[in-house]
Amino acid sequence: MAWLKRPASDTQITHGRRLWLYIVAAIIMLLLVIPSLIVIPMSFSNSQYLEFPPETWSTRWYETYIGSTKWMRATMTSLKVGLLTMVFATPIGTMAAYALFVSGHRFARAIFAFMITPMIVPVILIAIGTFYAFGRFGLNNTITGLVLAHTVIAIPLITIVVTSALRNYDLDQERVARSLGASRIKAFFVITLPQIKFSIATAALLSFLTSFDEVIISIFVSGGKNATLTKHMFGALRDFIDPTIAAISTIMIVLSTVLLLLTQYIGGKRE
Repeated sequence: MAWLKRPASDTQITHGRRLWLYIVAAIIMLLLVIPSLIVIPMSFSNSQYLEFPPETWSTRWYETYIGSTKWMRATMTSLKVGLLTMVFATPIGTMAAYALFVSGHRFARAIFAFMITPMIVPVILIAIGTFYAFGRFGLNNTITGLVLAHTVIAIPLITIVVTSALRNYDLDQERVARSLGASRIKAFFVITLPQIKFSIATAALLSFLTSFDEVIISIFVSGGKNATLTKHMFGALRDFIDPTIAAISTIMIVLSTVLLLLTQYIGGKRE
């Protein structure tokens, strides 16, 4: 256990003296992860109800999900909305983060705080306001309305991630390019963007997952043929306990985990 005697960093105490902190962090992580992991074996149950641990194992509910027109249509809607949200939110959030970072304006922090309010305000309030606002323009139960609503909640996340990347970036490199005759736009695309592209890609992926997993706004704004997967899952859980939900949840967990790990792997390899 020689690692316990090693310093946690160049300036901090040893790992041994911080062992209690590692144990607390591990317990918290387990409490957060275990409920999700329990869903996985439940999805392979052959029972008509949610059952843990399963008495008999089967892929029955995966077959039900794949063979259901309703579930497949909802999945395609969620994928379409997630991709469109990523396409619109990523450039907007990136431009906002860059503008606020380089402006040096005294109100930049206030504007940044205002932009991230969708992450602070309870989502139910945003959903209610969106429902009534979209109702006046006929955007409820439409793909356009869903994309607009999800873009609003995805932009703050992208802004935070890209701002963090810019803080670790030497802006003098861009200033040198501009002093040699490059315009701000060209300097950004040639000098800055290649160095923060991994953070932008990560932010784009997070915006897609945020949209794909979002349920509260979707309950208010989506409906009919444009109902999202999460809305159907909520309805199935509310009206009757459908084990298909466990199969879908497992697929979503695996998809999110694989995408995040793949992104981190590619980023680490490039670095």
